[in-house]
Amino acid sequence: MRHTIRNLMLSALFVVLIGSKASAQGMPVYDNTNFISFVKSLLESGKQTANLMKTVKFLKTQKENIDKVNNVIKQLQAVRELARNNQRLFDVVQDDLREILNSPFIKPNEVTRISDSFDAILQNSMAGMEYIDQILSSDNLKMTDAERAEVLKEKELESKEMVAEIEAKTRRYREIIQFREMQYKINNRETDY
Repeated sequence: MRHTIRNLMLSALFVVLIGSKASAQGMPVYDNTNFISFVKSLLESGKQTANLMKTVKFLKTQKENIDKVNNVIKQLQAVRELARNNQRLFDVVQDDLREILNSPFIKPNEVTRISDSFDAILQNSMAGMEYIDQILSSDNLKMTDAERAEVLKEKELESKEMVAEIEAKTRRYREIIQFREMQYKINNRETDY
C-alpha cells in the first residue's frame, strides 16, 4: 500500500508539473463549410491557371506571327533598297560613264581600264541579284525568314558599298578630266606680251 500511495503521489506531481507547461490539443474539428469553400477556390485557381496557360500559348503564337511579319517586312525593305542601289549603279554607268568616256581628256588606253572597272562592279551587282532571286524563290535552301532577312541585309550593305565605290570612281575620273582640262587651258592660253 505504501508503494501504491507513493506511485499516486509521483503521478499527481508529474501531472501538475507537466500540466502547467503543456496544453491540450484535443481532437481536430473539421468545418465542412470551410473545407468546401477551400476546394471550390482550388478548382477556381485551377481554371484560372488553365486560362492563363491558354493565354500564354496564344500570346506566344501571336508573337511568332508578328516576328514572321516583321521578317517579311525587313525582307521587302531590303529588296526595295537593293533594287534602288542597282538602279543607281545602272544609271551611273549609263549616264556618267558615257560622259567620262566621251571626254576628249580621257586617253584611249584609259578607256578600256575605266570600262573594265565599271563592268566588274556591274557584274558583281548582277551576281548578287541572281543570288537574291535564288534565296527568295527557291525552297531548296532551307532558311527561316529571319535568316533570309539577314542575308538580304548583308546583300543590301554590299550594294551600298558598290554604289559608294562607283560614285567614288566617277568622282575621281571627273576630277582627272577637270584637271586635264585646266592643264590644257593653261598650256594653250594666249599671251599678250
